[in-house]
Amino acid sequence: MARLKYKTLTEQMFYILICLKEECCGIDIMEMVAAMTDGRITIGPGTLYALLGDFVKQGFIRETAVEGRKRSYILTDAGRMVLKEEYERLKAQVVDYEKNMKS
Repeated sequence: MARLKYKTLTEQMFYILICLKEECCGIDIMEMVAAMTDGRITIGPGTLYALLGDFVKQGFIRETAVEGRKRSYILTDAGRMVLKEEYERLKAQVVDYEKNMKS
């Protein structure tokens, strides 16, 4: 069964939204995600800009500035809610793991 779009977030989606708690542009997001995850997660420009466009359409983020080709974004209340729901889903998975994997 396919997942409903945005019912769960990919790791890349999750980290992009975390970065956008404060206004930043695409290059900042790519650098922040790599730093935040010690390089475990990287996001290429094609993936990033496709997701940013989708997030704007969904109302999860909004564009805050345009300077030539540089665009900046910030999280909206709807985006905060999606991010919080994903955080709660991930916490529930950790609890399930801990309950069921004890030796």
